[in-house]
Amino acid sequence: MAELYRVEIISNQSVQEDITERLEQEIPSVQYTLIPEVQGRGIRTKKSGDTVWPEMNFVLFTYVELEAAQKIKKIIETVKEQFPHEGISLFFTKAEDLS
Repeated sequence: MAELYRVEIISNQSVQEDITERLEQEIPSVQYTLIPEVQGRGIRTKKSGDTVWPEMNFVLFTYVELEAAQKIKKIIETVKEQFPHEGISLFFTKAEDLS
């Protein structure tokens, strides 16, 4: 079995559609889990979905092989260039299959 990587994207909801559309276009077989409303605090600001901090984030994670992980990295770099003021974080972790 090929090595798998957990890819986690944490980002402002304003770019959620841009990211998911690009993922599905570039990696048609991609399967992911999306948590649409996430609160938290990043480097620049809080996201609480209230009147003081009205914005919210989303979290998307998937398990993919190395080639797809590299494509996702390029997709996120492109989205960051297009939306330089939106918080977009990308994390990779090598996944272990314990079965």
